[in-house]
Formats: sequence, structure tokens, C-alpha cells
Amino acid sequence: MLAVIMAGGRGERLSALSRERAKPAVPFAGKYRIIDFVLSNCVNSGLYQVIVLTQYQPASIIEHIGEGRPWGLVPPDRSIRLLQPFPAPERGRDWYKGTADAVFQNLDRIEVENVEDVLILSGDHVYKMDFRPMLEFHRKSRADITLAVTPIAKEELHRFGTVVVDKKGRISRFQEKVKKPQSNLASMGVYVFKKSVLRPCLEAAGAHDFGRDILPRLAAEGKLFAYTFDGYWRDIGTVSSYWQANMDMISMNPSFLYDAAWTIHTKESEKPPTRISATANVVDCLLASGCIIEGHVEHSILSPRVSVGKGAVVRDSIIMNDTIIGRDSVVDLAILDETVTVAESCHVGYGSDHLTIRKRPRISTSGLTLISKNTRIPAGVTIGRDLII
Repeated sequence: MLAVIMAGGRGERLSALSRERAKPAVPFAGKYRIIDFVLSNCVNSGLYQVIVLTQYQPASIIEHIGEGRPWGLVPPDRSIRLLQPFPAPERGRDWYKGTADAVFQNLDRIEVENVEDVLILSGDHVYKMDFRPMLEFHRKSRADITLAVTPIAKEELHRFGTVVVDKKGRISRFQEKVKKPQSNLASMGVYVFKKSVLRPCLEAAGAHDFGRDILPRLAAEGKLFAYTFDGYWRDIGTVSSYWQANMDMISMNPSFLYDAAWTIHTKESEKPPTRISATANVVDCLLASGCIIEGHVEHSILSPRVSVGKGAVVRDSIIMNDTIIGRDSVVDLAILDETVTVAESCHVGYGSDHLTIRKRPRISTSGLTLISKNTRIPAGVTIGRDLII
């Protein structure tokens, strides 16, 4: 089976986090990038032929993945190829108009592979999944197309494509992001296609997106089967969901990140150990290497080379690479992107109001404060909640 990962998403609802990087390249859980999880799922499932489709800010993905060595995807018997769109009207090529169009424009590269099935994946989800049982189900069912689905809380269903499944596992209806879905089973953005049916499915006029155009039609024709996944799965679609998924990594059973049998691989550089000084207090955190902690850090995630000064307090926050938090400053319920400097005696995330951002309510409604990359906050500044700096 060939794996095709769609990693070209802009991720506008992640706001400043995806302004200078593709959504799958956003840092996650201290040392990882979001795309590391799907890449690790592939290699841990024994899938060593991978294509990654990029578009928005492709350099962020290319620089992270490189030749695929951290995931063991190096020739001669393994490979990872990163493909970018390019406008060439005479060859039917343009910027991708959607997820299905991205795959369609690269069918010539997919169809030459000596495989029976093609696994199409989203690059912006956090989960651990062995794809082999799904492939076995797909072949035993003699299905043309199989979707992975998972139960989702009712209040979140409107963000996803949902399916209605009969007793035989066949999908009778696919609904893309409707207000009142008929089922609590959400599509995970994990599709297995027989290679032989991929082109006919994608050639329909105006069919640019899997969820909006392709899957509802195939469900109506009785060509879709559902494979139910009951493990942890999160779509990183908003700032709030990004923060919550990171916090889940702290509160969940440690086996999610610490399972030696299912390693989450990533690109890493050499860094010194983290130092926790005598003045520090660290409670319920994930700490990457190279940090220097002299203050109080609680229920937070620190990426490599973060510095927390004496008397500083970091609480319920995500602090990314090379960020400095000065002495006696407070960072509460916040996300600080890479290379942020918070000078001494500042307060980021001040107050208890969880008011919606009035002009951009789709970004955050949970009281989070987001400080974008390379920001410098002068000494003594107070920044409230639900703000983007």
C-alpha cells in the first residue's frame, strides 16, 4: 500500500501559528511537529513508500522532513517524496483547489507505484493508529473505498464530515460539516482506495474536495465502507483545539508519547540537558531538552531551549523554542510561539474573562492569549486574555 499525505493546508483558524508555516509543520507537545504523528503511524505500520503533497508554506514541511531519515524513509527500499503544485495549464496543472484535486493532479506519480491500494491521509491530525487492521478490513470487505471513522462528542460534530453506517459496515450517507448530523461517527481523513478506482472517483467534473464533493456521491452509490477507530484522535483545527490536544499530552496515560513499541519519530538537533535550578518548581509538565528553569512552571509544555527566570510563573501554557520569560513575569493560559521574549515583571494572560475575540470569534473562545513568533514584550507590560499579539 502507498501512503499519500496531504500537508498543504493553510490552517487559517490557527491564526498566527500558521502564518509562517504549514499547519502540519506547527510545533506540538514540546519536541514534535503535527505531521510527525501521521508519518510515524506509516512507518510503525510497515508502510515505507510515502508521498507528501505540499502547497502553503512548503519550505516549513520540506525543511522538517528532508530526506526522511528520522522516520527511516531512505532509499533504496524505502522512500518519501515531497511534491509541490506548479501552474502549467497546458498539462492540466494549477494550484490545488482542494484535497481531492491535490491527489488528482498527482495521479501520474501514484499510478506508477506497484501497489494494490492507496492510503490517503491528512497531515494535521494527532493520533496513533496501526493502518494494517484497516487494510485487512478493506480487503475482506472487498470494498473499493474504506473510511476510518471515530465517535466524536456531539458539540464538536459540526466541524467534521459524519457518516451513517448500516449493519454490514457500508456507509449509506456522508454529511460534510452540517449543523444537525444524523450520526456521531466522524470521518478521520483516513481513506483507503483501490488504486484501480482512484482515477474514476476523482475525474468527476468540479470534484475538488473529498468531503464536500467526492465522498457524499460515493456514499449515495453504495461504494463506501467504514472502519471504526476507538483510540485517541484529534483534528488540530483551531487555536483552542490545538491547546487542548497539547494539554491532553500532559493528562493522558504516558503511554501515548512514551510507548516504546510505537515511537513518535521527529527531526531533532543536538541540545544540552534541561536544567532545573534550586529556585525552580515544576509540576505536571512536559519539558523538552535545553531548557533553563528558575521559576515556577505548572501544567505547561516547554519546547527546546526555553528559559524561565527567577520568580516567573508559567501556568497552563505552551511555550515554543528559544523563548525567554523574564524574572517575576507571569504567563497564564497562553501560547507563545518561537523566539518570543517576555521581559521582567510582565503579565501575559491577565484577568479571568473568557470573552470571544469580537472580530474573529472562530479563532478562540476559551480565554487563550496567543503571542506570535519573534515578538518582544517590554518590561512591565500587562496583556489580557483572548488576544492575539
